[in-house]
Amino acid sequence: MPENRVLQDGKRVGTALAVILFPLVFVFAFAVHPGLSNPHFLGPEELIMRAHHDGLLQFGHLLVTLCTVLLIVAALHFMTILEKSSAWAGTIGGMLAISGAVILAADKGALCLTMSAFDRLPEPQFSQMLPGLLAMFSRQGWLVILWGIVLLPIGFAIQALALIGTRALPRWQGITFLIGVLFVGTPDGAEIINLGASLLMAAAMVPYGITLLKEPRM
Repeated sequence: MPENRVLQDGKRVGTALAVILFPLVFVFAFAVHPGLSNPHFLGPEELIMRAHHDGLLQFGHLLVTLCTVLLIVAALHFMTILEKSSAWAGTIGGMLAISGAVILAADKGALCLTMSAFDRLPEPQFSQMLPGLLAMFSRQGWLVILWGIVLLPIGFAIQALALIGTRALPRWQGITFLIGVLFVGTPDGAEIINLGASLLMAAAMVPYGITLLKEPRM
């Protein structure tokens, strides 16, 4: 039926755009981090001061927050294409990746987007907020759940291994994607590694997404 064809085309195009855009968002977000040429891991106070009054960095974090929707679409797509050949890997990897994407949104909302609000405060008031900000950036209380962000690369790595093993992706794309997702979670302060990992993911996923766009209509 024509309605079903329109729906299927819409799903295909939406999935293709999600697969293309999510690594490109990561590339932009990591590229705008300061100190790329001087990588070193940062403590909570250094992270706070790095984000303070850096509007471009905060915009990058906003894009990553919105990008979590695209990550979920990608994970669901990989679950679908693996359901006949490697269903367990696709499902387990997808569930972990989706859980990690939800936590990524919480992480950026709690630790990054709030900085744009605190930047509106006069400096004396901002200084008074530092003890609370340090507690947040140290993931005190229930913010400890934000460590669950590691589920995102783990989930996609499981799916990538299944995609390689079942040849659902060309081998070079699967391996490139796998390496990218394994290194994209490098801790704060070494964003040059995250940027390189994002470029690898883009090198794998952008051509794959274009292929999806070019698929003939059913």
